[in-house]
Amino acid sequence: QVQLVESGGGLVESGGSLRLSCAASGRIYSSTFMGWFRQVPGKEREFVAGIRWGVGNTYYADSVKGRFTVSRVSAENTVYLQMNNPKPDDTAVYYCGLERGGYSPVASSYEYWGQGTQVTDSS
Repeated sequence: QVQLVESGGGLVESGGSLRLSCAASGRIYSSTFMGWFRQVPGKEREFVAGIRWGVGNTYYADSVKGRFTVSRVSAENTVYLQMNNPKPDDTAVYYCGLERGGYSPVASSYEYWGQGTQVTDSS
């Protein structure tokens, strides 16, 4: 069993930065993929970025490339999402998810989710 807990959300101004954290409890295998998604009311959960736990390969949605950075600290069982130069369209509830089968941008393939953290662009 895995539990994921996100933190770090809040208000951010355009041009500012914010770092989200996702702490995982339980066994994390090297083949595990950790993804960050976001969701706004009335829309489906959207893939933002993700990382393969073992080798550290990263993946990004086109909308955040060059602005967001995903990373992990294995010793802490924690995944981070560094958000730089956010835009109004980045306002959403951000979720981290765990997928044991490898990279996937599809929310329905993830086995575990955190509770979400709200990010709001205040500009």
